[in-house]
Amino acid sequence: MTAGDVRLVRNTAVTILALVAVRLVAAAWTPLTFDEAYYWMWSKHLAGGYYDHPPGVAIVIRLGTMIAGDTELGVRLVSILLALPMSWAVYRTATILFGGPRVGATATILLNVTLMAAVGTLIVTPDAPLLVASSFILFFLAKVLETGRGAWWLAVGAAVGTALLSKYTALFFGPAILIWLASVPKLRRWLVSPWPYLGSLVALAIFSPVILWNAEHHWVSFIKQIGRARIEDFRLAFIGELIPTQIAFATPLVFILGAMGLYALVKRNVGASDARALINATFWTIVVYFIWHSLHARVEANWFAPVYPAFAIAAAVAADLTRWDTRQQRVVDFCLRWAAPTGILMFALLIVQANTGVLSAYRRDPTVRSVGVGWRELAGEIEAVRMRVGAACLLAPDYGTTGWLAFYLPKGTCVLQQNQRIRWINMPEPDPALLAGKLLYVDEVRQPGGRPNLTEMFGRVETVAELTRKRGPLTIETYAIDLLKGPNGDVLDRSPPPELE
Repeated sequence: MTAGDVRLVRNTAVTILALVAVRLVAAAWTPLTFDEAYYWMWSKHLAGGYYDHPPGVAIVIRLGTMIAGDTELGVRLVSILLALPMSWAVYRTATILFGGPRVGATATILLNVTLMAAVGTLIVTPDAPLLVASSFILFFLAKVLETGRGAWWLAVGAAVGTALLSKYTALFFGPAILIWLASVPKLRRWLVSPWPYLGSLVALAIFSPVILWNAEHHWVSFIKQIGRARIEDFRLAFIGELIPTQIAFATPLVFILGAMGLYALVKRNVGASDARALINATFWTIVVYFIWHSLHARVEANWFAPVYPAFAIAAAVAADLTRWDTRQQRVVDFCLRWAAPTGILMFALLIVQANTGVLSAYRRDPTVRSVGVGWRELAGEIEAVRMRVGAACLLAPDYGTTGWLAFYLPKGTCVLQQNQRIRWINMPEPDPALLAGKLLYVDEVRQPGGRPNLTEMFGRVETVAELTRKRGPLTIETYAIDLLKGPNGDVLDRSPPPELE
């Protein structure tokens, strides 16, 4: 590399380290979302699988809390740090596929300034380790292309297996790889080589704990997630959400560059045909499915996480390798210059808003219910009520409230979700004596008929407090705290999940 290339790589590394440092600060400041608190409870009882997802997110959280404790930073620490190997993989992939460090540096920066990467590694969900594993799948496939050595297929299999431990969406990499091999004549020899199939066995071996867990639990997680593909009716309203949400998650300027790059890869023949085919296959296979899925059900914005490494590389192709006419080049130059500042500003504003509400003048916004602002204070008030009435255990009606209670109440407090017991099948249940004594039921104040009929379940039900969760002056939720005595049977609803009925 030239001296200029070395300086470029060094500046890119410094930028990525700075972005990771900012995320760590934001992680320590921002309360957990309800999903994170739920996954944190998983991490205390590691298993081969869970009702909702494979165990990858629980392992990531467990590693972080071993280092930084049961704190917001501890829950998120490893997820955020995984952005470092993710960035290296994207840099190397872009350099191999399209030559030179500049396109690699651009792709790395553009990926890291998207909200998908910035928020997606800060807020720990299965999409965080999936995003990282997806970057390494691309990298190892690029190494197959660069070296022609079959042993790299074992690394591809390990990366796919790791992605499958994160989320079932990784299954789409199988057909994506087949499409890539079949569409490039010189790569078709791999279809009759043992190496890709040996790589598949590696992926299967890594994923096998999830298969075994499902086999022991009536395949419930597979049924739940694969059942999402079932079509009951068509609702075109959902497809209209796709582009706006992806513009936001990619940030507008990176989205424009990515879209132009995908166009260039198809119409301008930028780069070698096998490199273009790899980016297109890994991007469009997943995207086309989710477009189809959106015709009958909502597609959450974060579900597109595994295509973002390929999308960032496409954006770098548009910025650094494609010749545009004068007007288009002005657009590219503007987007490239302002993509990073815009992405960083959007991330900062989102974190400030989620924690304070000041940008909306303390009115409600989409973050207000999912981020646990006010829960530390609310948990302190709930604990005071529990101590006053002498309750041995707390019950909640949903996994989010259960997770928040368990995380923010004193360590070791008995907290249970009263229903949906399949969610907690990997956790030991408390001593039955605890459930025979006084209990507190914590639930939002709802309209009549919106809560379970506690009087049918217990001999005595008494509302002992109504407490509010607040963000600044805004009341987010009001919770009724009911004292329960004299259960009329099993306290826990052990009905099977809908997937097994």
